[in-house]
Amino acid sequence: MTRIDGHTYLIGLMAYPIRHSMSPTMHNTAFEELGLNYAYLAFDIDGDHLKDGVQAIRTLEMRGANISMPNKQNIIPHLDKLDISAKMNQAVNTVVNDNGVLTGYTTDGVGFVNDLKRKGHDVSGQKMVVVGAGGAGTPIATQSALDGLSEIKIFNRRDDRFANAQKIVDLINQETDCQASLHDLADDAAFKDALAWADIYCDATGVGMKPLEDQSLVNDPSWLKPDLVVYDTVYAPRQTKLMTIAKDAGVKNVYNGLGMMIEQGAAAFKLWTGQDMPIAAVEAAINEKDGQA
Repeated sequence: MTRIDGHTYLIGLMAYPIRHSMSPTMHNTAFEELGLNYAYLAFDIDGDHLKDGVQAIRTLEMRGANISMPNKQNIIPHLDKLDISAKMNQAVNTVVNDNGVLTGYTTDGVGFVNDLKRKGHDVSGQKMVVVGAGGAGTPIATQSALDGLSEIKIFNRRDDRFANAQKIVDLINQETDCQASLHDLADDAAFKDALAWADIYCDATGVGMKPLEDQSLVNDPSWLKPDLVVYDTVYAPRQTKLMTIAKDAGVKNVYNGLGMMIEQGAAAFKLWTGQDMPIAAVEAAINEKDGQA
């Protein structure tokens, strides 16, 4: 608290639900480590209050904000500008306030790719299945394609995001060397065959997170081969139902989304402060927090 004074800049996290988030621990640790006069707080803001939340960024002269579910796409009409990544993905997870001008970015895709690299898995030349074409799945798909992914199969329910998912598939096929296709998640046979085909499986939905913590889109361990990389973007709880099923299936490389959260946070931190996040200090603080839980 000795860092906070009359010159402290506020950065917020706007999502719902969000009180489980480790982002305040991550960013406040980084600010303290580098001696930066910022404070980061989490705000439970859903779609009904999003417009007011965005206006608060301007009114309070906040430096910016992180944006998470369910606001990543809904926030776009309330911003002044989008960078190329946000335009391509039609999703925002980071807002930067430059004297009242709000620019939206997405750092989720970079966070996913960089976390896999840190864990020894390069997406280049690999085949991937991604479930979900929303604010997390879309940047994961596009960034992986840009980073050399060979083929990708995107699965989504035939809901209001399905048409947008087809646009993303078309964009990947037009702008990268990756071969992309879209499939209906209700087609169990196609989903099962895709998992047998893939090198990497990423669940980029909210299934597994409260209030769906007892659910998984894959319920039969036989669908998952031992050499498949299984990545659940949910990180609260640390072990999701999908991860339990994958481990029961003998899958060797099973990950939650905590590393992606840290890596996307590091990219956002750079946008707000111009400095590199001290990753080691952040990881130590998060592990300590976990130990106290």
